[in-house]
Amino acid sequence: MQTLKILVIDDEQLIRWSFEKKLKAQGYSVFTAESGEEGLQLFESQFPDITFVDNKLPGIQGLEVITRIRAMHEDTNIVFMTAYGSIDTAVKAMKLGAQEYINKPFSFKEIYAIIDIIREKISVNNEVQLLRRQHKEKVTFDHIVGRSPEILKIIQLSKKIARINTTTILLLGESGTGKDLFAHAIHNESSRASKPFVTINCSSLPETLLESELFGHEQGAFTDAKKLKKGLFEMAEGGTVFLDEIGEINQATQVKLLGVIENRVIRRISGTADIPVDIRIIAATNKDMKRSIEEKTFREDLYYRLTVFRIIIPPLREHTEDIPLLSDHFLRYFNSRFRKNIQMIDPAAKQLLEMYNWPGNIRELRNVIERAVILETSDIIHAESLPAEMVKLKEEQKPLQRASEEVGGFFAEGTSLYDIEKQTIITALKKTSQNQTRAARLLGITRDTLRYKMKKYSL
Repeated sequence: MQTLKILVIDDEQLIRWSFEKKLKAQGYSVFTAESGEEGLQLFESQFPDITFVDNKLPGIQGLEVITRIRAMHEDTNIVFMTAYGSIDTAVKAMKLGAQEYINKPFSFKEIYAIIDIIREKISVNNEVQLLRRQHKEKVTFDHIVGRSPEILKIIQLSKKIARINTTTILLLGESGTGKDLFAHAIHNESSRASKPFVTINCSSLPETLLESELFGHEQGAFTDAKKLKKGLFEMAEGGTVFLDEIGEINQATQVKLLGVIENRVIRRISGTADIPVDIRIIAATNKDMKRSIEEKTFREDLYYRLTVFRIIIPPLREHTEDIPLLSDHFLRYFNSRFRKNIQMIDPAAKQLLEMYNWPGNIRELRNVIERAVILETSDIIHAESLPAEMVKLKEEQKPLQRASEEVGGFFAEGTSLYDIEKQTIITALKKTSQNQTRAARLLGITRDTLRYKMKKYSL
C-alpha cells in the first residue's frame, strides 16, 4: 500500500508540530493547517487519506469543516478531535461523516491505533474496488488502443484464436508492448470468460516456490507445508493460466509444464494422484526463444507445444502512427485519475513523442503522459513537461529541418512530418551516394540515429 497522506487541522502549534514529527517518523506524509480555511485549501490540493479535524478553530469551526470536506470527497476518512467530555459534539461529528473521534488530551498510542484501523479499512476498500472494477470492466479487444495496420492485424488474429478455446498461445514482444492486455482480451472473448483468469510472473518467484505455486503441494511436502495447497492450475479450472516471462522457468518445471500441456493432468508436490485439469495456457516472454533453445536453457519440445499459435506484438517504434491515439487515451485516463482538465497535448510536444525511440514501449509512454499530467499547470501539455531526453530531440531536430531545405527543398503545404522526414533522409542518401556516415553528417544526426530512422521508414 502507498504511503498514507495525513492532514491535521488544529490551531494549536504544539499539536501540529507533534503530529508532523511523530507521524513522519512512522513514514507517513503529513500536512498541517492552523485554520479551517487553510485546511480546506490543503484538502482540495492534496486529497489526504485521513484528516484530523479539531473542533475549536479560528474562523470556520470543525463541524463545518467536516461538512465541506464530505461535500468534496464523500469517501474520505475523518477523525474528529474534541475536548474531553464533549460527547454531544462528537456524536454530531459522526453524524456529519467523521469515522472516528478522539478526546483531548490524547496519547500518540491512541493516534497510531486509529490510523491502523483506518489503514486496514482503506486496504480492504481498495481490494473490493479492484475486484469490482475487474469484474465490471473486463478487458476486451475494444480496450486495445491502436489503428495501425500492424496492430489491427494482430487483433484480428487474436480474435480468431480466442474462439478456439483449448489452444496454447505464446505472446512474444519487448517489455511494455501490452502482452498481458492481449492475454486478458483473448480470455475474455473466449467461451472461458466466465471462468478464472489466473496469472503468474515466472521471474518474480524463486525456483523452489514457482513449482509449488503452479502445481500445489500436499501437507508435509516440505518444512513449511502445514496443509494441502492447490496450485494455480487447479484454481484456474475451466479458465486460463497466463504464464508471464515463461522464458525464466527452470528445466525441471519445463518438463512438468510439458506434461500438463500434453496430458491435461497435474500432480501436486509429494502427491501420488494425477488430477485432470481443463485449462488454456497463454505464455508470454520478451526473450529470444530461439536463442534460449540454442543455449539449452529452454526445451525445444516445450517451445513448439506453446507455439500452436504465436503472436508477435511489435515495439511501439514500429507503429508510431498509434502514438497520438495512445497519448490522447492516457491523457483522458490521467485527467480523470488526478481530477485535472487538460484539454490537449501541444502539437510540438506531440511531435517529440512521435520522434522518440520508446525503448520502454507503451508502458513508457503511459508513464510519460502520467508525469506530464502531474507537472502541467495549464490546460495544455507543453514540451517542457516531457522528460529531458525528449526535449533534447527538439534541438536535434533543428539541423534536420535545415537539412530538409538543403537536400530536399521545401515541401507542399499539408505534407506530414512523417513524409518530410522520410523524404529528407532518402534525398540525403541519394546526394551522398548511399554513404550513411556522410548522410548522417549532412542531416546533423548520428549514424546510429540515421540507421534507426532508415529501419523505421523501411529504407
